[in-house]
Amino acid sequence: MHKNMSKLFILFLALLWSLPAVAEDKVLAGLFSQQRLNGTIVISSLHNGNIFIHNDLRANQRFSTASTFKIMNTLIALEEKAISEKDEVLKWDGHIYDFPDWNHDQTLESAFKVSCVWCFQELARRVGAEKYRSYLRKTAYGELREPFDETTFWLDGSLQISAIEQVNFLKKVYLRTLPFSTHSYETLRQVMLVEQTPSYTMWAKTGWATRVNPQVGWYVGYIETPKDVWFFATNIEVRDKQDLPLRQQLTRDALQAKGVIE
Repeated sequence: MHKNMSKLFILFLALLWSLPAVAEDKVLAGLFSQQRLNGTIVISSLHNGNIFIHNDLRANQRFSTASTFKIMNTLIALEEKAISEKDEVLKWDGHIYDFPDWNHDQTLESAFKVSCVWCFQELARRVGAEKYRSYLRKTAYGELREPFDETTFWLDGSLQISAIEQVNFLKKVYLRTLPFSTHSYETLRQVMLVEQTPSYTMWAKTGWATRVNPQVGWYVGYIETPKDVWFFATNIEVRDKQDLPLRQQLTRDALQAKGVIE
């Protein structure tokens, strides 16, 4: 009996030590509560080690990457020369989509900014499934479930990632420790730019997983300030289209609440 108790105590300590040393952030929790939203946000500093998390359990839970995968997909497409420059044109085939911004020729830059699905599906065909397997394995990006369709795997739930993993991936992108060229990194940095002010610069990408239930909305990226670089990943349970703007609003409110931006 004594031995069993000892084993249980050791197991308890192991589980305790495996948990992140981050308490629930009450300020961030309040922002989600105000909107009556189920979701999570992770905000992490590059230099001072600070990390703020709302809903640690969900922060470690994997969800469909949706269009946040366009960050990785852009790097892969450039590296594999499926497309070579941010201004290279992808020809529209005339199919009418529900999103008017998709219904014309695109460049890599415009396709990224309007989250054009058909554009990145065309790039995916040029890259091919085996290359994706290789890059996702080498970069330890989320979890890819087999079998998968090379043109829909980031949309249909075959590729999943957690908010914590999103932040870790973005840090590697920023530090350029992944197996991509300078040209690929520089081009991504140009197309991913969202906002530039005298006090900060933001790079980010939205995502909306519509083929899973419940639907998931993402906003991920990073911010450079004069003193630090902050990485963030927000995901929410999307109840209807009216929730979509909350991805960015909650993120901005959280960054202001934690003093990252004014």
